[in-house]
Amino acid sequence: MSTTQSERLRGLLEPLVSAKELDLEEIEVSRAGRRRVLRVVVDSEDGVELDTCAELSRVIADTLDETDAMGEGEYVLEVSSPGADRPLTEHRHYVRATGRLAKLTLADGGELVARILGVDDEGLDLEVPGVKGRKPTARRIAFDEIARARVEIEFNRKDKKEEEA
Repeated sequence: MSTTQSERLRGLLEPLVSAKELDLEEIEVSRAGRRRVLRVVVDSEDGVELDTCAELSRVIADTLDETDAMGEGEYVLEVSSPGADRPLTEHRHYVRATGRLAKLTLADGGELVARILGVDDEGLDLEVPGVKGRKPTARRIAFDEIARARVEIEFNRKDKKEEEA
């Protein structure tokens, strides 16, 4: 997708997404055979429900039909929330991942899997799980020490409601 088209789409879609109290995370136009696919990824502090994606999809489709932002030819519109394995790239992504386990690739080439306990403007407060029965340890990582980060999916973790019961 050209920068100009990307900027036009972002300018057109950002107010629509914001009106639903969501963040516009990503816009991607790709080819699927003869058609193009416009993927719009949105998120919020509380996640995104399917009904919200459907409502937003209708609003975006109507707006795109009224403009020439997608040019001529057929396209498919997909509006979704980010996947569970989405990279953490923005400050707000780390904030939303507080309490979750994350895999961090460090700038020095090392890797670290730890639970995000807190986030501020400079970096992360982490809990590194203990190995072989040892207690977890606290660690502080600055954002400039992180090359890449991604939430790790946990299948056996109790949610907060279960822990409070």
